[in-house]
Amino acid sequence: MSESPSIRPFRAAVSPNELEDLRHRLQDARLPKPLPGDDWDTGVPLHYLHDLVAKWERFDWSTHQDRLNEIPQFTTEIDGQVIHFVHVRSNVPGAVPLLLTHGWPGSFLEFLGLIGPLTDPAAHGGDAADAFDVVIPSLPGFGFSTPLVTGGWTTRRIAEAFVEILSRLGYDRFATHGGDIGAAVAPEVARVAPDRVIGVHVNGTLGFTPEVDEETAASLTDLERDRLRRVGEFMQNEFGYIAIQSTRPGLVGEVLSDSPVGQLAWMLDKFRAWTYPLDASAEDVVGLDFLLANASLYWFTASAGSAAYVGYAQNTQWGDKPANSGVPTAVICFAHDVGIRRFVEHDHHIVRWTDIEGRGGHFAALEEPATLIADVREFVRGLR
Repeated sequence: MSESPSIRPFRAAVSPNELEDLRHRLQDARLPKPLPGDDWDTGVPLHYLHDLVAKWERFDWSTHQDRLNEIPQFTTEIDGQVIHFVHVRSNVPGAVPLLLTHGWPGSFLEFLGLIGPLTDPAAHGGDAADAFDVVIPSLPGFGFSTPLVTGGWTTRRIAEAFVEILSRLGYDRFATHGGDIGAAVAPEVARVAPDRVIGVHVNGTLGFTPEVDEETAASLTDLERDRLRRVGEFMQNEFGYIAIQSTRPGLVGEVLSDSPVGQLAWMLDKFRAWTYPLDASAEDVVGLDFLLANASLYWFTASAGSAAYVGYAQNTQWGDKPANSGVPTAVICFAHDVGIRRFVEHDHHIVRWTDIEGRGGHFAALEEPATLIADVREFVRGLR
């Protein structure tokens, strides 16, 4: 196995001047007077945001960056775009390569806590036979995969680029996992290279149907009915951010790249709405360190606009029917998720579907890492 010479080592390097600039902006932030009620129905409550801004001001990015740079990171150029990725090889012979793809408003940071258990399962209470080599790219336009130099980064093109990364790393056969945008990229990777992908694993859903006919509605289980209801509520109450990011990503970038508090609030709204349980604070569910490190990553790379542009300015339409790759596919749905198997199994070769009730949200790698890892291991175990 050999790596392409076009792959270059990467180290994060935020300058002291950038750190000081962020600190001053947080100290000098001008917040509005709270709206009546000051609750999550109208946005991020001012009292909560004020507290988190103060915590961000004290956040030690330099120490976090040192820890980050202990992880092997690289960049490579594909179609003129620099793409950043983490690559950690297991010491176990025959480890299966596993491609992990994040979404918005997350980043590659979501998966860092999975690296140890995936690459060295024996050291974390598992079986060495379940070992993986791990590859974690940053989506084009996200984090260190910036600046964005061309448009047209559809899910298909992202999948083609990620397959090329695996090729440059010398991997012929591999598995892939994703959540959020990654849950669209992962099956697309299998459509790009069906003879090379041994399995597709996603958390959340492979797509959703906002409404059904009366006959179908009558046949739904209680779980399916609840998920369909929540899809409808999402389309009614939460779709606004998608409409803005997919139609005016440049505006999003112009507004958020000059205001760290704006950047934090824009992302925090979804970290709270999509974690489980809803009445818990996002920092308690995904961790304060991740929340502030992720906001810092978006801030220092000024990637709010490019992430919005890639994340939702796609050429495909909602509800488009993809081709079935024939690759074995597994889905794990936690309590927040809205996946309904009968609506997606025609377009995917689903061989495993796991519903987890009563726990877990959209950010599975952060909220339920042990359960996610166990599901990936069990699924891939039969495909090795």
